[in-house]
Parts: sequence; C-alpha cells; structure tokens
Amino acid sequence: MSGGRPEILLGLPPIFDAEVRTLILGSFPSPASLAAQQYYGHRQNQFWRLLGELLDEPLRELDYAARQRRLLDHQLGVWDVYRRCRRQGALDSAIESPELNDFASLPSQAPRLQRVCFNGQTAARASAWFLAQGYETRLLPSSSPAYTLAFASKLERWRAALLGTASGG
Repeated sequence: MSGGRPEILLGLPPIFDAEVRTLILGSFPSPASLAAQQYYGHRQNQFWRLLGELLDEPLRELDYAARQRRLLDHQLGVWDVYRRCRRQGALDSAIESPELNDFASLPSQAPRLQRVCFNGQTAARASAWFLAQGYETRLLPSSSPAYTLAFASKLERWRAALLGTASGG
C-alpha cells in the first residue's frame, strides 16, 4: 500500500466437513495468519492453547495439518465471518469494506452443524443470520492478545460455550 486505501485481502478456506457439529467463527485472519495461511497463526493468539486445554489435545505442539485433523475429529470447525476486506494492521476495528463468507452453503456442506460460536464481538455481528437459520449461537471472549481478559477466565467461558454448559449468548 502506498498512502491510499489498504489492499483487498482474501481470507482463508474453512476447516469443516460433513460431521462438524460446532463451528467457531472469527472475524478475519491477522496479517500473521494470512502470511502463514493458517488460522490463528500469530504466536500470541490464545486460540490453539484454549482449544488444546478444552479438548485435552496438544494442539500447539502439532503442525497445522494435524491441528485441523484433531479439530475435525472433535466435530469442530473453524472459519471467519468475512471472506475478504480491506484492513491496515491486525485490529478488527480497522476492517473496512467487509464481504461475508457464503454461509448459505453450510446446510449442505455441514449438515450436522448445530452450534456456531463467535470468537469475539466483531464476529458476533453475524449472529442474527445464524439464529434465523435455526443454529444455536454463543459468544466467546476473543482469543486475540488484544483482548486482555486473563487466560483462566477466557478458558472458563470457552468451556461453558463449547461444551454446552452455558445458558446461551
């Protein structure tokens, strides 16, 4: 970029299959994630640590392909709300001109999907559409290092939302 608007960035393909029952939606990959072509590729993001604790899997120690397989083994998918956007830096507040992913394909591609969890407030802006489609929705505290809630508190809230012990949200 040379002084004008940020370039259009294209997100990552989803991690899901026909067996997925829960989908975690982020907003849009960080520059580190886009460079690595991996969800939650920034070393300080707590996503893989949180899920590793919840699933009792060594996710942070595995390569990306193995992480994806382990998620699918647990009927858990990952995607982002936005397919593409403009953004300077990594903050959700810097997202401009976002374009939603094609969620209309979910019933045919992930027919067992029941629950959609949003990794942070920006992703949760799409929750009304998912509720209207009959999915259960939950808001997760962001796994981003920019959201400074203590790890133990994030873990407790993620456990409640993902393992079904929350009242909703």
